Amino acid sequence: MKIGMMSFAHMHAYSYADGLMKLSDVELVGIFDDDKVRGKEAAKKYQTEHFSEQSDFLKEEMDAVIVCSENIRHKEMVLNAAEAQKHILCEKPIATTIKDAKEMIHVCDKNDVILQIAFPVRFSSPIQQLKQLIDNGELGEIVAFRTTNRGQNPGSWFIDPVQSGGGAVLDHTVHMVDIMRWYLGKEITSVQAYVDSYFHNIDIDDAGIMTLVFDGGVIASHDSSWSRFTEYPVWGDATIEVIGTKQTVKVDAFKEHLRLFTSGEKSLTHEFYGNDMDFGLIRDFIECVKEKQSSITGYDGLKSLEVALAAYQSSEQKKTIKL
Repeated sequence: MKIGMMSFAHMHAYSYADGLMKLSDVELVGIFDDDKVRGKEAAKKYQTEHFSEQSDFLKEEMDAVIVCSENIRHKEMVLNAAEAQKHILCEKPIATTIKDAKEMIHVCDKNDVILQIAFPVRFSSPIQQLKQLIDNGELGEIVAFRTTNRGQNPGSWFIDPVQSGGGAVLDHTVHMVDIMRWYLGKEITSVQAYVDSYFHNIDIDDAGIMTLVFDGGVIASHDSSWSRFTEYPVWGDATIEVIGTKQTVKVDAFKEHLRLFTSGEKSLTHEFYGNDMDFGLIRDFIECVKEKQSSITGYDGLKSLEVALAAYQSSEQKKTIKL
């Protein structure tokens, strides 16, 4: 199978490309990046061809593309790839506006190509094990969720409101909303949130706390932030606590690690030994392209985006937003 990469602006592009290289039946046939220095370096690293023009790249023979651009450019690249009849894996969030997300879904449907959204947390072993417990009825009826997604400030275009469309709340809400929707099989109907910049002197939010209510009454809290400082021993967390009528279970997608002490500026680090979620995502996408059936749809991306954007609206208007 022939796959192309569209932009290496997002750091996940490197782990996704690493995943492609592990698959014997997949060829990375080219990289489009109009940042020529970055694109040429990536092409050299992965021993493939660099394209500085998107139109030239999309003329190449390939089955699918992986979009890892700045958030604001997701729509542009997805629409162009869909018109070129390429299946698509798009980095989250799907877009920066509801209108753009809906247009992306429509154009992909019209061109009969799959649009998959990059939610790698679904491929964490502990997260999957908890899903199995829920499906087997071992937690009983779900009453509530508590979730967190707290990491380090990525800087660069992520803290530029024009290019990112939002800060930590957009960046770190969509993952766990997707997991809760996946676990429960229901949609969120209301959002109440407090959003601000608490940890950095930046012109964009770096933290938010929200209360969510699902159809049927299940409640959830979510803590999203860029609150981890540079010397923190691990990048961050992605936790979910599921409160059921039979038992309560909590997991952290990044908790499988060893504590390593060394001499130096960062004396303590956590060495992760768990499964590679990004590779799981890539392997799943390749199977979805073969079957022409997305496992994490554009609609999944849209519903997570709706919640994140509603959190901003709730904080600004100081009221609960109904979805």
